Amino acid sequence: MSSLLLSTISTFFIVLSAVLVAIGWVLVVKGKIEAHKKTMFAAAIAALTFFIIYVSRTLFIGNTAFGGPEEYKIYYTVFLVFHIILATTGAVFGLVTIWAGYKNNLKRHRRIGPITSIIWFFTAITGVMVYSLLYIIYQGGETTSVFKAILGF
Repeated sequence: MSSLLLSTISTFFIVLSAVLVAIGWVLVVKGKIEAHKKTMFAAAIAALTFFIIYVSRTLFIGNTAFGGPEEYKIYYTVFLVFHIILATTGAVFGLVTIWAGYKNNLKRHRRIGPITSIIWFFTAITGVMVYSLLYIIYQGGETTSVFKAILGF
């Protein structure tokens, strides 16, 4: 499979996870707790599917370097690092939030759930922007190791 195809599939799953989180948020506000639980579980599965595809692509194929104009590369790199920090933070918050909900620690779950959701929405949005910069707006650069693709060495 090509890097583009796998990137498209993984981006679909990250967007799907964010949409499901939004639906789950609406459900809990409406007091539909069981539907909220199922929807958030589906969101977690979609996010995990994204992660599995992303890691597999990174390990077996590599990452696509920025193929746009050289003068924009530093901006892309800073944006990409911001996205990676958001994604990592969102994943950690997501695990803690899911665990708190699963263990019925509702005080913690209610406190960090909205924060987690907002971080995840921005993660999905910036993920789509990274995908767009790599494959839609500009033609992707070479597919290479993660360090070379992100940092240039």
